[in-house]
This record gives sequence, C-alpha cells and structure tokens, in this order.
Amino acid sequence: MLCLLNLFFKQIDMNLHEFQAKEILRGFGVRIQKGYVASSPEEAVEEARKLNNETGTDFFVIKAQVHAGGRGKGGGVKLAKSIDEVYSISDEIIGMDLVTPQTSKEGKKVHQVLIAEDVYYPGDSEVEEYYISVLLNRSSAKNMIMYSTEGGMDIETVAEKTPELIHTLDICPKDGLTNENAKKIADNLNLSGNAKQEMISFVKALYDAYDKSDSSLFEINPVIKTSDDKILAVDAKVTIDDNALFRHKDYLEMRDVREENPIEVEAKEVGLNYVDLDGNVGCMVNGAGLAMATMDLIKQAGGEPANFLDVGGTADSERVETAFRIIIKDPNVKAILVNIFGGIVRCDRVANGIVDACKNMKDIISVPIIVRLEGTNSEIAKEIIDSSGLNFYSAVEFKEAADKVQKVLASA
Repeated sequence: MLCLLNLFFKQIDMNLHEFQAKEILRGFGVRIQKGYVASSPEEAVEEARKLNNETGTDFFVIKAQVHAGGRGKGGGVKLAKSIDEVYSISDEIIGMDLVTPQTSKEGKKVHQVLIAEDVYYPGDSEVEEYYISVLLNRSSAKNMIMYSTEGGMDIETVAEKTPELIHTLDICPKDGLTNENAKKIADNLNLSGNAKQEMISFVKALYDAYDKSDSSLFEINPVIKTSDDKILAVDAKVTIDDNALFRHKDYLEMRDVREENPIEVEAKEVGLNYVDLDGNVGCMVNGAGLAMATMDLIKQAGGEPANFLDVGGTADSERVETAFRIIIKDPNVKAILVNIFGGIVRCDRVANGIVDACKNMKDIISVPIIVRLEGTNSEIAKEIIDSSGLNFYSAVEFKEAADKVQKVLASA
C-alpha cells in the first residue's frame, strides 16, 4: 500500500533539470559549480569559452540534462580536457538515449547538456565530497536535513551498507534552522576552520532556498569542499510541490514536458488525475482513497495496476470516453476495472456514460471491462451494464470484482 501511495504522490511534484535547480540555489545565495546549458555542440563550445573567460577553468564537465539520476553510469557525464573535446563529447551526448538505473531500458533522449567548470583543482588541501538533502520527514511532520560524509555515492547504498554514516536532523517549524543546527551539521561532517564556516553558511542558505521555494526535495550530491576550502554544490536535484506553483510562476516556466510521461501530460491537459504504472490492469475510479483500495484489490487478484486514474465526480460519457482512450494507450493493459462510488453522481448516470463511451470506441477498445458501481441507483446501473451487449463484467461486491479481474486475466 505504501509503495502505491508513493507512486500516487509523484504526480504532485515537478522535477527540474540540474541547471534549473542550480539557478534556484544561486538565487538564494548557495554557491554552485558554475556552468551554462547548451543544445548543440557548437553552442557547447561557445559556452565553454565563456566559462573559461569567467573562471579560468581549462577542463569542462559535460553533463546530460535529463530527469534521472545515475547519469554518469550511463555515459551521460564526461570530462573534456580541451575545447575540441567539448565539441566531440557534446556531439556524442546530445541526442543519445541515456539509460541509467532510474530510466526504462529504452532510456531518455538527451536534448541539452550542462557545460560546467572543473572544481576538483589541486590546492593546499584534499577535495572532500559530502551528501546533503532537505525533505519532509513524514514521521515527525517536520522538515529534515539528511547528511553524510559519503558524498558522490548512491545514498541508498550508503544507507544499506553503512547506515551509521547517515545523519538526520529534524528542524523545528517554529524556530527554523538555527545557527546551532548548522554548526552541528558542520561538526558531524568533520569540518574545521574556514571550511566549517563555509559549510554553516551553505547549509543555512540551502534550507532557506528549500523553505521559500516550496520544494518537496532538495538533494545535493555531492556537496564538495574544494582544495581552497570553498563549499559548493556540484550536482542538484530539486523537486517543486505542484500545489505551490501558483506562487512561483517563474518555476512553472521551467517545466520540461519532454521529460514527463506523454500520457500523463495529455491527461493533465484534459483535467484528469492520471499516474502511469507498470501493470496490466487499467483503473478508472473516483477519489484517491478508493483508487488506493482498487489498486490493492487488483494486486490481490493476481494482477498489477497499470495506472492511477481519478475520473472525478462528473463521470459523464465524454469524460469517461476520454479516460478510456488514455488508459488504452498503454499497450500493457489487458483489462480495465471501473470502480466508482456514486455519491455525488448517480450510478445510473455513470453506467450510461460508460456504455455510450464504449459504443463510440467499439472499434478500438478490445480488452474486457469489469464494472463495479456502488451507491445511488446502483441496481439500475447494473441492469444498464448487463443489458448493454458489450464486453462488460459487472460486479457488486469488492470481492466479486476481484474474482472477475482474476478470471479475465487468466483467459487473456
């Protein structure tokens, strides 16, 4: 259930590219690895020359800009040691289908790269890498800072193998992040002298950015201490709460729909709450709570939910037809379960909408549809479904619906 709930809540967040995340951080005074975004090898060379003039860097890090972690493992992050290499590496990365541990096996198309300065230069001390993130601790209902000396690694691996190296700090909502909190973090990261003061300032600016941007996640991995004791963000993942975007119109303009599921984008445009999943049974429900229960029902019947789709309280034929068309765009769907409680809207009206929609789509919808309508006029609704002559399986009880899902999957 928790896994399905997390999948549902992914819909209310807007992910940003690394270069966009860094711009938000920079706006709140967080020191970042400087860089410029480019959409072609020629533009990459121009930006590299500009970066050289501004920072003196002779090496350049070329980073694919996609909404996925583990880019380096897939060949999406490379070091260019000359301008000529900037061109060749950018030409190689732009347009590639980047496969990482967080993408599908098909990968994600790379449309642009970030040309970043080299910050691992030699100096009086060794470069050190750290991990810092800010997020909501749902258990304590407080914002939390998670941090570790093991930066530059998968934090999940660190948590699994050496959990004692991960520190967490809940932030009091009344007091906010205090100077003592920031000092504690710097101390636990074994910093001293100027590097400690730099980290204190970095953490305070980072938390301020998280709080004022209405983000649900800030993840900086790695944060580095340079050889001259500067603290800066080398990579950044920022996720913005969709519900707060009305306060941040400039952030809304950062949305890159090329990185989002095209079916989810289409559903959002027509006002449907849809989340794509990996299963074989399409779901059409009204209400998030009923959706969670319906997806559990499908799993108990031996199937896997292919989506979350909340059709809302006005399930007329046009809206139902739109929902069906979106569901069947997923080629993995072998059956559709419609589970609607008729409280605000009468069940017979919903049933007529389902029948009319399926008649309009009889040439393109070929999978069996299990329909459970409970609430006002549910008996009339069942009669409408049963007498339609279409490929429907009607159900009254939850268990009956589960059994019919199991039956149609067995014969699929």
